[in-house]
Amino acid sequence: MSKQIGVLTGGGDCPGLNAVIRAVARRSFDRGYDVVAVREGWRGLVEGKFQALGPREISGILPRGGTIIGTSRTNPYSSDGGVERVLRNFGRQGLDALVAIGGEDTLGVAASLHSEHELPVVGVPKTIDNDLAATDYTFGFDTAVTVATEAIDRLHTTAESHNRVMVVEVMGRHTGWIAVMSGIAGGADVILIPEEPVTVERACAEIRRRHDRGKDFSIVVVSEGYELTYESGERRTVAQAGEDQFGHVRLGGVGDVLAREIEERTGYESRVTVLGHVQRGGSPTPRDRVLATRYGLKAADLVHEERFGRMAALHGDTIVDVSLRDATAERKTVPAEWYQVASAFFG
Repeated sequence: MSKQIGVLTGGGDCPGLNAVIRAVARRSFDRGYDVVAVREGWRGLVEGKFQALGPREISGILPRGGTIIGTSRTNPYSSDGGVERVLRNFGRQGLDALVAIGGEDTLGVAASLHSEHELPVVGVPKTIDNDLAATDYTFGFDTAVTVATEAIDRLHTTAESHNRVMVVEVMGRHTGWIAVMSGIAGGADVILIPEEPVTVERACAEIRRRHDRGKDFSIVVVSEGYELTYESGERRTVAQAGEDQFGHVRLGGVGDVLAREIEERTGYESRVTVLGHVQRGGSPTPRDRVLATRYGLKAADLVHEERFGRMAALHGDTIVDVSLRDATAERKTVPAEWYQVASAFFG
């Protein structure tokens, strides 16, 4: 009887998920294994939602955004009996191994299930935020940065035409990788991220300095997770009510508040553009397609070798494997030297 390999995608969707699914399946088919989709992330194992994946199901999905097998932010550890149902449904389905594709939350669950219950699972690092430790880059990040950079490029022309300050709010709950990379690439005049507590007053001073040099427009890029910080010492996060099963509040709105602050403090007309889920949608860039494919092949190899509790990772230009526990132990934040590159062009 051939082995059955389960595949799930958890957390927020991102470009490149389907490329991983395709790569895992193709390599597994070549070895005579069956591949089963676990529908809607960890919810699929909690509720027993499965779907067979064959060559027809994975045909033509390489350039598609999103995930053909669905996703959710379900956390088995947040509901009574959730973990027990995961283990029971895993056994009932006859799965021999699981490939979990996700970010810190999805892979954190995978790491716990492996260490506590010896679930035969391997991981693939997915997040547009690029905040997973133990890997240089996650797939989905390059596409998000490309989308954000194009938006910044477009906003330059309208900002200059109207002599406005344009505030661009990008994703980044805990880290500012998208803001820093797209801000550098797009020539932003101020970049505000969670890792660097730059005050609103300093941001306004940079904008005024730019205007004093004869530049009548400015581009400000801000991560959604940036805490509004003031010289008084006050700091506040802009968020909406409610939390998901991993305890995350719904962020969004800091760009609007910041734009109002800038206009009130400087007198310069300001507008805000919130990119939101546009950064996560659509077809992956060639870089993300290739990276996701390489990750998927590595994950399939780890399953074949029965090296569970590991995650595919990128070190330099080489695909390696690392401990799931190490990969989810802490977040990879933007280092000071990267922010110094960005801030060299402020004002």
